[in-house]
Amino acid sequence: MKELTHLNKEGRPHMVDVSGKEATQRRAVAQGRISLSEKAASLVADETNKKGNVLTTAELAGIMAAKKTSDLIPLCHPVPLDGIDVSCTLEERVITCRAEARCTHKTGVEMEALQAVSQALLTVYDMCKAVDRAMVISDIRLMEKEGGVSGRFERKEK
Repeated sequence: MKELTHLNKEGRPHMVDVSGKEATQRRAVAQGRISLSEKAASLVADETNKKGNVLTTAELAGIMAAKKTSDLIPLCHPVPLDGIDVSCTLEERVITCRAEARCTHKTGVEMEALQAVSQALLTVYDMCKAVDRAMVISDIRLMEKEGGVSGRFERKEK
């Protein structure tokens, strides 16, 4: 069984030392959803929200958040991103956000992809809360990961 890597022998938090690792290409994909009321979904679909285009703003927020991940998660390494793509799509009353992060580094980009999705969905909430405070953010999860010692991961259900 693998042990938690962010705790030292005394059980205290520490940042994992990656100095001896090779820089390799890394990729991670995360996804999440937010459920909206009919009125909020209509404002998003019609691009009539008073705060602006919800989907575009959420995508931009996700990109910005991915770049700040190590500032927000205490033991996360700063990762020089080679690319981050965030897409938000509305189907009926659900917005699905998907983020793909890429880098060539000594540690992976799972947290950057997850951070992008989380912030994009929170941005949707912020932009639509005036008409729908009952929105539900759910199912934020890692979908795929490539690179590094642990190799490839792909979630079975999508």
